[in-house]
Amino acid sequence: MKTSSEILRKMRRIELQTKRLVESSFAGQYQSVFKGRGMNFEEVRPYTPGDEIRTIDWNVTARTGEPYIKKFNEEREVTVMILLDVSASGNFGSVNESKREIAAEVAALLAFSAIYNNDKVGLLLFSDQIELFIPPKKGRQHHLRLIRDMFFFQPKSRKTDIGQALEFLNRVLTRRAIVFVISDFFDGDFSRPLTVTAKRHDMIALPVIDPVEENFPDVGVITLQDPETGEQIEVNTTARSFRATYQDEVERQKKKLLHLFGSHHVDIVPLRTDEDYLPLLRSFFAHRERRR
Repeated sequence: MKTSSEILRKMRRIELQTKRLVESSFAGQYQSVFKGRGMNFEEVRPYTPGDEIRTIDWNVTARTGEPYIKKFNEEREVTVMILLDVSASGNFGSVNESKREIAAEVAALLAFSAIYNNDKVGLLLFSDQIELFIPPKKGRQHHLRLIRDMFFFQPKSRKTDIGQALEFLNRVLTRRAIVFVISDFFDGDFSRPLTVTAKRHDMIALPVIDPVEENFPDVGVITLQDPETGEQIEVNTTARSFRATYQDEVERQKKKLLHLFGSHHVDIVPLRTDEDYLPLLRSFFAHRERRR
């Protein structure tokens, strides 16, 4: 268990790292991809030659006898919500970092990108229950609190229920938002609440996978334990039939997830514990910018 001073030092280190990354490469991409929607009325001013006729305010013009136009500015501010899976399956990692550590780093980077661009950002930590909900706000202190909870929050439950997290979000978030869902998506059917979320918000899914979960190594006869249920099973990983069956199931689940998100027009940014996530995020931002 880390002490308060250790947590504080790590929080400051994470803040400096994310700030440096955002300022060097992410700020411009983030702002160009996630723009505000619509225009806000600012004021009326006298008409000058070259102004759009369509912007004339006919009520003010009739009242003053002189042509006036409406002046608007772009609504830049957006709301960002980060849904972070803190169930026990995220604690697995066969390389340097666990899935949850990678997920928290990416979540911190996205949060700071939003704060840097003066957007509101909120956080929802979930297992098979709502572990923590922090409403969207701005500011450095708010960002530091998000970092603390992304990395150090201790969940009450070990299981996963993505559908419940989406249902909660659909109830509490009334304005359209950018919604990032970071999880390994080891769960059952959550298509119904996903349909609502994808219609109301701009949703991006970030599945986190470890290489061992894709290609099971030949390590002899071992006992596997489900981190969420505690259920144990003995398997012979040397058997080709086991590895083939396992591989088929992995591919089936991957295709199912791709189809689910694709049918709801949800973008996917696949994250891995054995790969640098920065090029993947940059590629995603560039793709979104071209599409716009």
